Amino acid sequence: MENGTNFTETLTQALDAKAQWYDTEGLPKILDNYRLLHTCVRVIFDFLVKKALITPDPYKLDKKISDIKAPENGQFVENERSVIMGQRFSDYESTLDFLCNYYKFSVSQLTLANIKKLVDLNNAITWNSFSANSNKINTRVLATLVFSARQNSDALTSSMLNDNLSKASNALNDINSALKEYSDFQREWYKGLVRKNVLLSPNYDASKVTDASSELQQIKKNFAAAMSKAPFYNELIDEIIQEDMGSKKEELQKKVLEKLNIAAEKNKKVEKRIDTKALIMSSLSVLGSMPPQIGTIAQKIQENHDLLESEHNSFMDKVKRAIKRAFGIAEKPLFYTVFIVDQTTGAKHSEKINYQTFMTDLATRARRYGSVSQQNSPAYKKINSMPEEKIADFVAAQITDCNHLIVLLNALDDFFKSAASPLNKSKVKGLKIDITTLKNSVVKTNQIRVEYVSYIEEEAQMKKLGITT
Repeated sequence: MENGTNFTETLTQALDAKAQWYDTEGLPKILDNYRLLHTCVRVIFDFLVKKALITPDPYKLDKKISDIKAPENGQFVENERSVIMGQRFSDYESTLDFLCNYYKFSVSQLTLANIKKLVDLNNAITWNSFSANSNKINTRVLATLVFSARQNSDALTSSMLNDNLSKASNALNDINSALKEYSDFQREWYKGLVRKNVLLSPNYDASKVTDASSELQQIKKNFAAAMSKAPFYNELIDEIIQEDMGSKKEELQKKVLEKLNIAAEKNKKVEKRIDTKALIMSSLSVLGSMPPQIGTIAQKIQENHDLLESEHNSFMDKVKRAIKRAFGIAEKPLFYTVFIVDQTTGAKHSEKINYQTFMTDLATRARRYGSVSQQNSPAYKKINSMPEEKIADFVAAQITDCNHLIVLLNALDDFFKSAASPLNKSKVKGLKIDITTLKNSVVKTNQIRVEYVSYIEEEAQMKKLGITT
């Protein structure tokens, strides 16, 4: 076996290669699963809010999240269930949003201490063991609420909910499995840093290291200066010493290097043709997460509309409406004039939105996306029978429509906030959070479409070169 210096050099090279693999492949996969989990959580959250089983945290937007923190998990009295679980579920969803959009998934950032925070967050609601009999209070209460509400829902909603619960469970299983392997790597990464920064530092007197006790003494003497604020993990320091001085050091060194062998990771990849049709069809499941989001938005728009209408409810307004009803005179279409800012040029233009038509379109869109995401539905089967390029065109059209919808929703949000009287401004339902959730779903759908297009273009290029797979 190599001597100590050669082992450290070989170990450093293996650690650097493995770290690069995690930064470019391993950790992005974990992030993708957190994004899937977040999408499912938003669907379940919106479902419970719509059923009035939880009360959204009114201070959600005021909370600034800058680190991973699991929600509270203590006991509470039954009559506070809606408010307490609404707050905890809001905190949980906000932390997932922070992870997916702001947290840097890298070897340097995701240390052993931060892995512990992720594990605590994952255990806050155990989607992979989602039961009303769970010994974890948040999981138990949420499961009770979801199962109760599901019994009073239509078949399509129940199916959608079951689908998201299943995906959340699978995503959490994949995350936990990947984090366990990554945690093992981070232990070795920490040990590698100790070797590099402490054992190879000029102040480390190797001549005084003759046995395990003297090596530990030298490490302790130089640790604080060489490792800055890094914690001193006794167990991992002992592993270093055993690898250097133990009776089985050759065997231990060999195991460490085998554990870091990236070739083993690469050999796991079986070269096979990507099922591009299955890939583009998978985007329909993301579209299927949108109906609850659209439903929540539609409900808030309706409430804002009713609020504005209540400001025009004088005696004469009532008389006019009564006369129209008596003579069968149809109400004139209601148009809201909103202002849209071009994000590229900054130019502003006005656009009229027919309120009745807009609300009908929202309901139609929610039904369509709910239907096309269910594999046993006629709509799904019809799309599945289409040629791949037609399916891709359909998905691209939905992305374009949704992006335009998001622009209109942002403009409507501004309109309601400015149109309400000073007395009613505080009663206006804001749409920003719901729009962001919808936008995340659109982004995820587009990511799948882009991946599909990339594979198709790669195949076409390989055919031109005469390469077949």
